Amino acid sequence: QLQFVESGGDLVQPGGSLRLSCAASGFTLDYYAVGWFRQAPGKVREGVSCISFSSGPIEYADSVKGRFTIFRDIAQNSVHLEMNSLKPEDTGVYYCAAGAAFSACSRSESGYHTWGQGTQVTVSS
Repeated sequence: QLQFVESGGDLVQPGGSLRLSCAASGFTLDYYAVGWFRQAPGKVREGVSCISFSSGPIEYADSVKGRFTIFRDIAQNSVHLEMNSLKPEDTGVYYCAAGAAFSACSRSESGYHTWGQGTQVTVSS
């Protein structure tokens, strides 16, 4: 059974940092494109970042470029999202998702088939 477990969400002050983790079980995550999405209260879910299979091309939303970094941990079968210089507008529930095998990633939700349960990130003073 394909499954994700997300962790790392927390309450943090503006300017702070967090690392979100997405650990997979039941499949080799490195073979798949992985995306991080977030949903702020009252807003539609948006693609924040994604990484292609085997650490290929990476994409970031303009709103997080230069502040967020996505990377794989092969040994842990995980993908992480390092978030720095956090802003209140980064608040939301963050989800990771697995897309197509052996393919480039996309920040569009279509094509992602396995989703984590979400982890809450709150940026507030």
